[in-house]
Amino acid sequence: MTRMLTTSTRTTAARIAAPIGATAALLGTLTGCSTAAEAEVPVDASYRDGTYQANGTYQSPNGNENIIVVVELENDVVADVQITINPNNPTTANYQGQFADGIGALVIGEDIDTLDVTVVAGSSLTSNGFREAINAIKADALES
Repeated sequence: MTRMLTTSTRTTAARIAAPIGATAALLGTLTGCSTAAEAEVPVDASYRDGTYQANGTYQSPNGNENIIVVVELENDVVADVQITINPNNPTTANYQGQFADGIGALVIGEDIDTLDVTVVAGSSLTSNGFREAINAIKADALES
């Protein structure tokens, strides 16, 4: 027996499939899966002292987002960190602001190779952009 989809069952199928696809995309974002190329830097590397800046991008439910991360390094340790937020909507502005306000307490005084930032002041997705920027900074600061 062949089953034919009627307009109402097609609509129902589309309503079911859309959230499943969105959920899969969100899970990829939340687990840190990224298609962006990340710089390969050896663990326990040595870095030049100085101030470094990098852009970090990430995907939110509202689309592509980014932050600018400025890190001052002294003897491989984060001496200072500044975040410039670039929100595309009010929700992102809130989360990026919370992240920017709370990141210093977590990373200042820490070896850059030991940073493992996931959630800062309730903001979890902004951490993806931060990690991308830190990887770029490490690559720039790497002693040859």
